[in-house]
Amino acid sequence: MSRKTILHMLTPLRQMSPFDVNMALDAGYDSVMAYTDVTLADVGNLVQDAIFSRPPDAGVATGIFLAGKDAPVALDMLNAARKAMVPPFAISVFADPAGSFTTAAAMVAKVEKALAKYHDRKLKDTRIAIFGATGVVGYCTAVIAAEHGAKVTIVGHDGMERVKTLAASMKARFNVTVDPVDGSTEPHKKSILQEAQVVLAAAKAGVQVLSMTQLKAATALLVAADVNAVPPAGIEGLKVNANGEPLNATNAVGIGALSIGNIKYKTQAGLFEQMIKAKKPVIYDFRDAFTLARDLAK
Repeated sequence: MSRKTILHMLTPLRQMSPFDVNMALDAGYDSVMAYTDVTLADVGNLVQDAIFSRPPDAGVATGIFLAGKDAPVALDMLNAARKAMVPPFAISVFADPAGSFTTAAAMVAKVEKALAKYHDRKLKDTRIAIFGATGVVGYCTAVIAAEHGAKVTIVGHDGMERVKTLAASMKARFNVTVDPVDGSTEPHKKSILQEAQVVLAAAKAGVQVLSMTQLKAATALLVAADVNAVPPAGIEGLKVNANGEPLNATNAVGIGALSIGNIKYKTQAGLFEQMIKAKKPVIYDFRDAFTLARDLAK
């Protein structure tokens, strides 16, 4: 018997993102239900309500989507959902808080393609500096790049305290090593840029983190990418639709927010579609998003 596909969308925030609701419905879910103000302690009960209300063979037609704006919280919720399964009762789970997991996956995938196409090199051993690293996109970007062998620096615009905490979190949770650095002054930024081969801007929308004058210090720079589509650009001179064009004041190529966003959109839609079409329940986080984004990036 054909069963309706149902997606339960959980967020610790007051509202569910309309973006995610639209994405899920357009991907093919028959029904989407949003749950707001969800705490970590709530997840297990909600998951078990979902799994026990349908027979085991309908588990694959039932999904949980984890939203919010905090990567570690979403990952904790993902683990709680996994632990709540009671075989043979199980359902699919996909975490993508604020679209950050798929955005980070798309950014790193586009950078990887640009490194290969324009510079004949891989992520491994490439020196990557992430500005805006304390945000949810920056966090996931750092982990993905580090897991694939890049030498990652996360830059603290307000000093060392927050980036040191994040670096310790990444080490404890994923066993990856990233280097926290102070980017709060012009001399500090210049020192970081002199070493960087890839610069990623993951700061909040409408905030310029690097100027053309600062970029002139980046003599080793190969690729620069920015996820900010709201003026001013996070990296001055980097157009939102850039897809490997030369970046002024540097020897690097640029990747703009719309080029990244195109792959992000296809990645999130693609993972929803994979959940719907799966023969058995699946669990997706940003590493699964990166696997798909690599296939989609051109």
